[in-house]
Amino acid sequence: MSILLNEAAGTVSSLPMLISLAVLFIFMYFFMIRPQQKETKRKNVMLAGLAVGDTVLTTSGFYGVLIDITDDTVIVEFGSNKNCRIPMQKDAIAVVEKPDAE
Repeated sequence: MSILLNEAAGTVSSLPMLISLAVLFIFMYFFMIRPQQKETKRKNVMLAGLAVGDTVLTTSGFYGVLIDITDDTVIVEFGSNKNCRIPMQKDAIAVVEKPDAE
């Protein structure tokens, strides 16, 4: 008789563990996975809207102006002497500032 009670108690005690795992997964989704997906979507929209003449900030901290755009690379002009033009991946762009339309 005592063996049956222990088995019944074992199945009942697994329910709170399953509930806590479900709550943990929901917590991880809303605080880790979902914000990362939103950030990825925001960056993809930003990179899709690139245009020649935009001022960009690279992930390495350099400001430059876009002078050419291809599928996955861009050519960025750094400095005011117009001689420093560097091709780089689009993913290396952190921030885009559109030129003022005056």
